[in-house]
Amino acid sequence: MRNGEKMKVPYEIGADVLLKYSQPEKSELALKLGQIIREARIKSGLTQQDLALKSGTSRTYISRIENDRSDLEIATLRKIIETGLGRRLEISIR
Repeated sequence: MRNGEKMKVPYEIGADVLLKYSQPEKSELALKLGQIIREARIKSGLTQQDLALKSGTSRTYISRIENDRSDLEIATLRKIIETGLGRRLEISIR
């Protein structure tokens, strides 16, 4: 335990075993971000190439984001939304 106390458990799973049988978690937010970006891009009349050029990324990267094949850092998200799409990014925690 964190406090140094030992606790008996029926079995022990090592980190290597957990890693072997684990799968990356697809958060609902991540799945929505790609869809939101795609919809905003289409509404703005931009191609993936147009958005990539405006936001300083690549068309392949925009495609990967829209198809939920890539993680997205907040700074990059801001660049795509604000610079590429000309919109304002707002993030809230509820």
